[in-house]
Amino acid sequence: MGGPTHDSSDFLTDKSAKIFVAGHRGLVGSAIVRKLQSLGLTNLVLRSHSELDLTRQSDVDSFFAAEKPQYVILAAAKVGGIHANNTYPADFIAINLQIQTNVIDSSFRHGVKKLLFLGSSCIYPKLAPQPIPENALLTGPLEPTNEWYAIAKISGIKMCQAYRIQYNWDAISGMPTNLYGPNDNFHPENSHVLPALMRRFHEAKVNKAKEVVVWGTGSPLREFLHVDDLADAVVFLMDKYSGLEHLNVGSGKEVTIKELAELVKEVVGFEGELVWDTSKPDGTPRKLMDSSKLLGLGWMPKISLKDGLVDTYKWYVENVVKQ
Repeated sequence: MGGPTHDSSDFLTDKSAKIFVAGHRGLVGSAIVRKLQSLGLTNLVLRSHSELDLTRQSDVDSFFAAEKPQYVILAAAKVGGIHANNTYPADFIAINLQIQTNVIDSSFRHGVKKLLFLGSSCIYPKLAPQPIPENALLTGPLEPTNEWYAIAKISGIKMCQAYRIQYNWDAISGMPTNLYGPNDNFHPENSHVLPALMRRFHEAKVNKAKEVVVWGTGSPLREFLHVDDLADAVVFLMDKYSGLEHLNVGSGKEVTIKELAELVKEVVGFEGELVWDTSKPDGTPRKLMDSSKLLGLGWMPKISLKDGLVDTYKWYVENVVKQ
């Protein structure tokens, strides 16, 4: 039961199967909904936070009792950057544990056929080997700035494994790398590096600024995956994978922050200078996921970073700038 196995699932063949996508309004959930709808899987059960508070156990239980979905994709989570994690550690551990526990347990008790739990690459030790294999989990201390979120996500993986071991229930986990795309968070203070760069270059272009200053040396390596590729991987896992082990989901391609900044600058069309403030910290020198197990099962990412950036910038201009 330990290793990856192929599963002759009927996930893609039963177009009328009822699928609950938890967190359907977020970056990940909205991409999953788009993907499922494009495949003709239209019997989707979707609830906004105001309609269903996933932290309330009785509400979640009542929802599952009434709706009885056959499949569950758990993309709902409280997320944020370093500042938010440092400021609200209790929220990050409590809210994520509540959401996961309620959804996973209710799914099992109300007869859900298969559940996919989505986590994050921050589950791995701060000094994990590079590229990071799945078996690096719990082999060392976590990055202190997001350990509360990471511990909640590790608990979600272990909960899925525990229900599989004890009840032979088909709960699986996927751990995506850094994601970007439509519906990303472009907030000036608490967005991640890629949307933050995109916003700054766009505003510099609009304001005809002569330069944009970026922190650090630009040397750290990062991996990015377009959220539509993740949605494709989610469908692949729901259809093809049934195993105890969580699987990494990444592009397998690294880019330096300097290369990323130059590419975003080009896509946005900012013609001023790019200046590096080397007095500011670089962060982790390298963070790459080893996704060879998923690739070995036959999944491949399809969207290049350049194409993905063009797509994301178009969405940003149409949906964020025009508000």
